[in-house]
Amino acid sequence: MAIAELDSILDLNTLEQYVSAIGAATLLKSVVLFEQLMPEYVGNLVKAKEAGDKDTLCSEAHKFKGAAGSVGLKRIQQYAQLLQHGGEAGWEEGHQEWLNMIATHAFDDLAALKAFLQAKV
Repeated sequence: MAIAELDSILDLNTLEQYVSAIGAATLLKSVVLFEQLMPEYVGNLVKAKEAGDKDTLCSEAHKFKGAAGSVGLKRIQQYAQLLQHGGEAGWEEGHQEWLNMIATHAFDDLAALKAFLQAKV
């Protein structure tokens, strides 16, 4: 994957800082833990949406935003950030698209992150 494309989905600056500070192998362990939790995160978002529970959807998006950001998943973090703000203008029109983008890209972005880090180990 080209650096420009990678930079659109990963927070490369933060990841490089993490790698310098703790090492790629240690960061990869955190990413593997996140990978184990991600189906639950995405599932909770989908369940809240299907139940029509806006408050839970926003709360779960907030949790997911923090978790995605902590491992450098920039694109996913950005969509979760939009999704968490249920009272903002444009939320009603955009939330389904943002949820779809998370569900569509989360696992591919995670695979790109793992490949990025494995190349640095």
